[in-house]
Amino acid sequence: MSIRSPFPRTQRSPPRSAISCGPTKMSPREIFALRDHLGAELKGRTLSDAHDVVSLTDILSQTVLGGRLRELSGRAVLLKLSDQLRSGLAMIELDGVARRMLLCPPDLNPAYLDALIADAGIDAVVTDEPDRWAETGVPLVVTAQLPLQATAPAQTERATEWLMLTSGTSGVPKIAGHTLEALTGAIVAEGPARGPAPVWATFYDIRRYGGLQIFLRAILSGGSMVLSDPHEALADHVARLNARAVSHISGTPSHWRKLLMSGSAAQFAPAYVRLSGEIADQAVLDGLKAAFPNSSVGHAYASTEAGVGFAVNDGLEGFPADYLGNRNGVEMKVVDGSLRIRSTRTAHAYIGRDAAALTDDDGFVDSGDIVELRGDRYYFVGRRGGIINIGGLKVHPEEIEAVINRHSDVRMSRAKSRKSPITGGIVVADVILADGTDQARAKEIRDQILDQCRAQLASHKVPAVIRFVETLDVTPAGKLARTDA
Repeated sequence: MSIRSPFPRTQRSPPRSAISCGPTKMSPREIFALRDHLGAELKGRTLSDAHDVVSLTDILSQTVLGGRLRELSGRAVLLKLSDQLRSGLAMIELDGVARRMLLCPPDLNPAYLDALIADAGIDAVVTDEPDRWAETGVPLVVTAQLPLQATAPAQTERATEWLMLTSGTSGVPKIAGHTLEALTGAIVAEGPARGPAPVWATFYDIRRYGGLQIFLRAILSGGSMVLSDPHEALADHVARLNARAVSHISGTPSHWRKLLMSGSAAQFAPAYVRLSGEIADQAVLDGLKAAFPNSSVGHAYASTEAGVGFAVNDGLEGFPADYLGNRNGVEMKVVDGSLRIRSTRTAHAYIGRDAAALTDDDGFVDSGDIVELRGDRYYFVGRRGGIINIGGLKVHPEEIEAVINRHSDVRMSRAKSRKSPITGGIVVADVILADGTDQARAKEIRDQILDQCRAQLASHKVPAVIRFVETLDVTPAGKLARTDA
């Protein structure tokens, strides 16, 4: 039986010469925008959060911008909204009309806004709090609002530049510039989904790179999407995922560990489970496979700057060494232990008055992710910028955590350094035990973890202190919060 492709006729990527991040107008035949993937023939599609459900089938004749889209034509727009639903709807309206749009995650420090507005040349804001912008000097403020209003369908005018903020930095975050073509490169390369249109979900916020990838997959695949809510209890979130028949879902390893610890995984049975954003160690992969035995469990490598690099679907941590070189249009190499990537999916530049170069002279993005070759496979050992100092020696905390997490009674851990008057620094590990672990076995488990670490780690990496804790902090980006004591 032949399966009709869910990709509209405009799915074909435009030639490089057609992409423009400036105000130049181009024929819709030369470019594509998100609205071009929302054909009326694709019925029953929805975008929903914990409060509202919006029909993606009908969205082309509706507006979240109060009918003011024409005023935003050719402008550099900051998207600063309280919720993901209105953000996603505004992205669909603005793409192909605005000159550029800067996606603002909800936890952004307001003190950074002036610098980001200047660096991105922002001359319009889409917000749900218009009064806050009255004295900012931004010339145009447009309010996004629900319920949607009827409007005439918009036409694609230009290739909008998508601006995203990097995470994990101190101070003003960097702005990475993408085209929709680059953002959707991996999705288009995979081809149309087979079988029923998927219902997507992610623990990420869609204004971050990992979440945006899932939002774009939902739009391009002809499917629906269920958005997360940071204020919703995990059990309620899972109940909503079930009620919406979510089939495909992604998150960071920390997101998934929290789900496994909650007991809610027993109520959930997605067909497709993916991890990204942090190192996916063998313990969390095995835990997910045990929790979802009938699911496809894998992990993907991507970053805001490097774009989507690759996916690993063999159930093992790390990635095969033969992924290096040119594979499926993505070229990778390792320089001084750091993974470097060159492809059409990467961001094209950092944006700003004093922006650094995003790539090296050969066009490779230095990811800053350190890998180590063991046999015929590369393993991630940590971030170059996340190294802790132990007695003058450099240590990747993720390497220690991977060993601790292999213990059958451990669900999650975090290693960090603590100052010592004798050695200058020691490793301290905070550990969450799996549900149902007998607390009377705490000393036995601690001794077993230490024996495991001594057998698999250099002596200076072995924790001097192991503390059993109830929770570990996770950042708004879904990553384990790392601070040295």
